[in-house]
Order: sequence, then C-alpha cells, then structure tokens
Amino acid sequence: MGNIILRCLKAVCDDTTPASPPHQPSAASRPQFASPAAAGLAALGHHLLNFETTSQVPEGLSQYVSVSKKTQAKWYAKILAARKESNPPPRTPEEAASLVARALQVQGDVLAGFLQFYSLPFPQIQTQVSGPSSWPEGVQFELHTLPVDAKLVGDGDGMTVHVNTADPRESSVVPIEVHEAVIERRQARAVKDYTRADALQKLIKDAGYRVHDKEEILAREYRIRLRGIDAPEMNMEYGQESKDALTKLIQGKPLTIHVYEEDEYGRLVGDVYCNGVFVQEKLLRKGCAWHYEKFDNRPSFAQWHREAQNAGRGLWAYPNPVAPWTFKWEERNKKNGHKPYQNRRNAQRDQRVPIPAY
Repeated sequence: MGNIILRCLKAVCDDTTPASPPHQPSAASRPQFASPAAAGLAALGHHLLNFETTSQVPEGLSQYVSVSKKTQAKWYAKILAARKESNPPPRTPEEAASLVARALQVQGDVLAGFLQFYSLPFPQIQTQVSGPSSWPEGVQFELHTLPVDAKLVGDGDGMTVHVNTADPRESSVVPIEVHEAVIERRQARAVKDYTRADALQKLIKDAGYRVHDKEEILAREYRIRLRGIDAPEMNMEYGQESKDALTKLIQGKPLTIHVYEEDEYGRLVGDVYCNGVFVQEKLLRKGCAWHYEKFDNRPSFAQWHREAQNAGRGLWAYPNPVAPWTFKWEERNKKNGHKPYQNRRNAQRDQRVPIPAY
C-alpha cells in the first residue's frame, strides 16, 4: 500500500521523499513543489502512509478542525479506505480534495478546515443522482439517508431518518441560523460550555436538524411512512414482532427512499430500499404487515400479501388477525360508547372507512 501511495506522488514531484505538511517551515531536504496544493497532496500521501503503519494523525490538524483525535483517526481511516478503492488514484490536488470530501461527508466548515491544513482546493462535488426519468410514476423526489438508528424505528411501518446536508438537495435549503448555531455549538463545546451547547442543540433540533457529534455531520430529520402497507399497532398482536422485523432490515444501514407525498401528519410517504432490497416486499412476504389496499392498488403487493397469508407466516399464524385500520376504528369508537362487534362489521363492509390516510 505504501508503494502505491508514494507512486501517486510522482505526478506532483520527482522526489519520492515524504513531504512535510504544507503549513510547516521548509527544510533543506524538502523537495520542491509547483504549488502549496501540490505540497499538500504529497503531505497527505505521507500522512496516510504514516497512519496505516502507526495509526497516528498529524499533530497540527487540531489547529484547523475542532474535533477529537479519535474522530480525526476515523477520518484518516475513511480516506485511506477510499484511496485504496480509487482507480485511478488521485494525482492532482483537485482529485485529492474530491476524494477527501466523498470519504468524510462532513459539514462545509469542517471540511474546509481539513482541506486548508493541506492547502487543497475546496472541491466542486459532482454527485450522481437518479433523475425523474428513472423514477417510478408519482415519485416526487428521492432521499439518501445516513445509517438508520434502531431507536428511531417507531413501529412496523414507520421510522425517522436523517439526510446529510452535504447532499445537493439539502445543502441549498439549510437556514442560515442553523449554520450559525452549528458553528457556535462547536465553539461552546470546545470551551466546555455545555449549557450553551445544549441550548444550541435544541435550536438546531427544533428547526428539523440534528448534529451527529462523532462525525460532525449536520443532518436533516424526516419522518417516513412506508407506502402501501399497514403494520399492526404496537398494542396489537404481532405489533412488536413487526417493528423488530423492520428494525432488523434497516438498522445501521443507509436507505434510498422514493417519496410520493406528505401525509396529514407531516410524514413522507414512500417506497424504501435498503442495499437494493425493497423493504415493503420483505415485510409483506414475511407476514409482518397488511397490504393497505385502500390506498395502494399495486398487484405485486396484493400477491405478496396473499402468499404470506396462505402460508400462515408472521401475523397470519394467529387464528383471527384483525386489520390495523379495523382495530383503530374500533378503538376510537369504544371511546365514544359504540359496540365493537358492530364497528367491525361496518369496517369490513364499508371500503370508505373514515380513517386517516396513514
């Protein structure tokens, strides 16, 4: 690996002696570079080689970024992994800056500090995203989330996700007050003013964002409702099992979500994919949810529902499973003094049961 990194430096220097960081004074033995950015590219290669063998990060970096040495070590591990996977390797400062940006996925000012340490230019990141022509009919936009926190899975058909504000769709709409709060919070934490930091964190959260401290990522928060299915409520039979099944599928993994609409509760209704797996299909086939036929008439959903029901999988192993919409209808009417059996007959007969969309 060391030889590979050093070979990439030949593009900027004829001497393969590791360069000093660009912010350090020159030494007589230091090779000559065409520009500070070229010297920074050489220094980055040297630091990656040193990190691979010693797990140590450069001492001077802390003057440019206010994160712990532990976080810095994670950054270099990510850059090193990205460097190994890149083909061809970065041979210009611009290519190196783009590789760093893709590997770290950190917020603008933190990324700027890291790049400044190496005198590398701030990259114009070109992100490939699938466009409307490749989306199914009705999709309004597409989300690419950070890995899902298992604690944010609410039940078998809904969860909260976070999207990195470095994403092109998000970066242009972050309110300026949120940007300012993130910077102030980082400064407050640096001087251990945690009361101020907590107040700023609340301001950020109230605006619909969240700071992931370990990686210094600012992310936007979205509540998601899986389209076309309805899982048992948590106080129903198989409610916990349904939630556990969804959690097992998505926890710790990034998701791709095709968003169709926003429901009356402010949730985004969409199709969810995890590592190429269609989540609703998995849940229906396992008998973890019902096909919500009233709001989604896709034949494939009806087929997966029937297959699980005929095989007695999941909730269909119970003798008389009650549909979630019927259960909610009965619960509401119990509070109003109506008879449950009468409500169930009405709910089964009337396809226009007045329940919320999701």
